[in-house]
Amino acid sequence: MKRQMPMAAILALGPTGTAFAAQTSGTITAISKKADTITLSDGKNYTLPEGIEDTNLRVGEKVQLTFAIKGGKAVVSDLTREK
Repeated sequence: MKRQMPMAAILALGPTGTAFAAQTSGTITAISKKADTITLSDGKNYTLPEGIEDTNLRVGEKVQLTFAIKGGKAVVSDLTREK
């Protein structure tokens, strides 16, 4: 007789804490060099990791970014300027 694993057990064995990348775009409304964050026109803060420098970014600039939620923060993995 074959034993079948209940679906709940299968789901419980799956990976946990997986971060999924998302994309958004907007206009930069604030830059915090101390916290390494930018705020977009959607009102959300995005954390800039090492390698993405805020020194070249300007308030009013339109950007598109890819981010993932890590430790409760939206951490940017890619940022491009829009024209």
